[in-house]
Amino acid sequence: MRTDMARRGRTWLRLTALAVATMGATQGPAASLDPFGEPPTTDPSAYTAQPRDVKGALQNLLLQEETNRGSYELSNGLYSSKHEQTAGNVLPPAQQSLFNYPTNGYPSPMFGAQPWTQKLLMFEEFGLRPLDTVDRPYSLPFPQPRSGSLPEHDPDHATRSGPDGDELSAFLLQEGLWPLATREANTFTANPWKPQIQSFLNRYLAGGPAEGRPPGEGWAHQRWNEFHPQAYFKTAQAGARANRGTRDGFQLHGFNKGEFGPDGLYYSSSGTGPGGSNRDGGPRFHPDMPVQEHNSLWTFDGTFPPKLLMARYGQPILMRHYNALPIDPAANRGFGLHTISTHEHNGHNPAESDGFANAFFFPGQYYDYRWPMQLAGYDTINTTASDARAAFPCADGETLWVNDGKPNPKTCKYGKINIRGDWRETMSTHWFHDHMLDFTAQNVYKGNAVMMNYYSALDRGNEAMEDGVNLRLPSGTALPWGNRDYDVNLVVADKAWDQSGQLWFNPFNPEGFLGDRVLVNWQYAPVLDVRARRYRFRILNGSVSRFYAFAFVAECAGQRACPMPGPSGSNVSYKRVPFHMIANDGNLMEHAVPFDGTLDLDRNGDLQNHNGILPSQGIAERYDIVVDFAKLAVGTKVYMLNVLEHETGLGTRKVIALADILSGKYQPKVATVNGVPQWTGGDPGITKLLQIVVRPYTGTDYSMNPADYEPAKPGKAAGRKMIPLWLDRNDPAQMQAVQNARKRTFEFGHTVATDATPWTIKSDGGASYKADMRRVSAAPQLANGPTDAGATGNGTLEVWKLSTGGGWSHPVHVHFEEGVILKRGGLPPPEWEKWARKDVYRIGREDDSAKDVEFAIRFREFAGTYMEHCHNTQHEDNSMLLRWDIEHPGQFLVMPTPMPTWEGVTYVPSVGIQTFRTGSAAPR
Repeated sequence: MRTDMARRGRTWLRLTALAVATMGATQGPAASLDPFGEPPTTDPSAYTAQPRDVKGALQNLLLQEETNRGSYELSNGLYSSKHEQTAGNVLPPAQQSLFNYPTNGYPSPMFGAQPWTQKLLMFEEFGLRPLDTVDRPYSLPFPQPRSGSLPEHDPDHATRSGPDGDELSAFLLQEGLWPLATREANTFTANPWKPQIQSFLNRYLAGGPAEGRPPGEGWAHQRWNEFHPQAYFKTAQAGARANRGTRDGFQLHGFNKGEFGPDGLYYSSSGTGPGGSNRDGGPRFHPDMPVQEHNSLWTFDGTFPPKLLMARYGQPILMRHYNALPIDPAANRGFGLHTISTHEHNGHNPAESDGFANAFFFPGQYYDYRWPMQLAGYDTINTTASDARAAFPCADGETLWVNDGKPNPKTCKYGKINIRGDWRETMSTHWFHDHMLDFTAQNVYKGNAVMMNYYSALDRGNEAMEDGVNLRLPSGTALPWGNRDYDVNLVVADKAWDQSGQLWFNPFNPEGFLGDRVLVNWQYAPVLDVRARRYRFRILNGSVSRFYAFAFVAECAGQRACPMPGPSGSNVSYKRVPFHMIANDGNLMEHAVPFDGTLDLDRNGDLQNHNGILPSQGIAERYDIVVDFAKLAVGTKVYMLNVLEHETGLGTRKVIALADILSGKYQPKVATVNGVPQWTGGDPGITKLLQIVVRPYTGTDYSMNPADYEPAKPGKAAGRKMIPLWLDRNDPAQMQAVQNARKRTFEFGHTVATDATPWTIKSDGGASYKADMRRVSAAPQLANGPTDAGATGNGTLEVWKLSTGGGWSHPVHVHFEEGVILKRGGLPPPEWEKWARKDVYRIGREDDSAKDVEFAIRFREFAGTYMEHCHNTQHEDNSMLLRWDIEHPGQFLVMPTPMPTWEGVTYVPSVGIQTFRTGSAAPR
């Protein structure tokens, strides 16, 4: 009976909404609200049997059509291909160079733009709103694509354009969601762009739903009523357009508090406007550079500044993501694809909201991503919600439903409400981005990426609250939680643009892509003003193929006033600026690791190689650091620069000496050789990226001193712990459990068999495969289903080993869960990984990497289809990607593969490799 009611979709939601309205909350006991397990055999997403002839079935996959074929449909029954998506590229292979920077391109023109002449753009918050479950239609429908004038539209064809910017802003400002979000995908409402789609395809669409999520129980929101969304936001992936100030009213700071207020450093987001708004004249990388056109840049909302989601543990969120990209897949300026799938990297989210590469959706559609925002271990650890370290940060008077021993709404007192789960799994700095099969690199490069801050009892974004739990990280005090006055998000990514100033990408080189201009928050050489106090920087490597090693130096007046002289005649010198790393891959660490020359962080005998210099940071890795600017004089200029050199996108070459960069001995520059401009003298990515200017501070810095949390070092005992690891490497019982766990191996390799898909992954010593979303390479099973308060357990523990060869570099990302590194190259990990949980594991040629890494990982709470891949996304898009599933307890059948088309999503059977359930070594 319960399952039958759940399968009625909209009716079941309305019943729930009515109950919620009566209770004043949106959640309830685990075991009584939601179906859990495999779909019934009559369901469109019903599981299928593993083929008896596994080898033959795997071989047969090689003969089948690509799973993303539906995204390539053109008029009159024709289909394009991945290669044909490049037709509009301004530099086809015949016109490309042999230069490394940018990859096979030419130097990006600067249009007179000079460094340090624009303020750093601070991220714009999406802004969450309470979810209204009243079923009322919008007064303004999702706007239709329109032709119009550049830069926001195609002058001639609506199908090569997007909605009008004013209409899109008005639509996004509307309250509520319509149609209402449903547990199963909404297949009843039609895509509002259906008439124009039919006209473009020149055929009738028998289907064409508004929601692009695959239908049926298999892709229904897991534990929907238990984790029913309490807050929502909506956004549209759209071509570049001017920011109309649409989200000004949703900024938590309101442009009237702290450093975002009228007297603060960040009241004017760009330094070009009156302040108090994010309005602009259109996205550009510098005020002297051209505005980006609608087919060059595809961002969230279509606007700058880059976006930020501020989320709290315990409060489930729904993102309704609209696709407002062109109907015509060729309207892309030669790179990028109009179908998208959004991955929240690396949330503890059910698979239907993880952004599976083959669960993409089309222009005109939306996809409802529901993120439960619960701590991992929800079903097995602290299930009574009695541990104060696991809590929802809040303002007094807020309410939250908690499924503890007495499930009911709890009211915020003393700034928090206790929640279930393992507080050691608390996360902090995330991002979400596109994961479209074969087009992740191009779509993310084109703008499909934002950042996400998780707030918790431990990391609440209010440094003044001292309750014995809050770590008081640099942030501010004006708001109960989520202050960003002294907590700055930085996304660093190398880009290139053509001779007209429009963003350019080379999709033809499968080895990787290097841009020749490194941007911070999408800006060329910006300036960040800071107060003379401690700051937190959340640094994301948002590049396609480039690794970084960031250094911080302070400029001194006088050629020899500080240890490292500047260029001859500059009358300046430099000194290193020390800092502490407090989080790795968004996870607060057990200890704050000092990068100040007091500890041999990688046990190589050199204390200075990481003094003021971060380790290699692969694509998608996030490093959170704390820098104390109070130790520098007001007016001091600090520079963030990169010291890690590339020659190609295959991997890094070497670290360049800091002194050589600062003195000008290593100085890449554009020169004309045989009449052709090109970069000479080195990698242009080795440069100063961000200028930081210290301003006076008259307030009180309440933030924690990271030196109190350092690991043991010569002459000093270990300090306090921030968040201890869930695995204690010194506990024999825990290490025996690791030894007994199921083992899996993944070898990341290369083949010369084809230039189109050269990258492969070999699982458990078997065959090397290119990516196919119908193939399942691993399938750990959950140890249990949903539990009520009082339950205990350990989840499913496994040990995975990643390896590579050939001198390549691969930052490998495992979706859904974080692991604890056991060994790197057969040795204990360096300090910055020893105390961290990770979701990106670098393997390769770097001095601080290794050819293999081994880690322990646990699986809990949610099932479904996930991915593992190289986050050099050119490698991923050229086949270095695999699918792995989390199965229900005792599952025997295999989850099918969704196959999206304009008319809706169907399913085909999946095939597990021979070891997908056993691994390379079974548990003991």
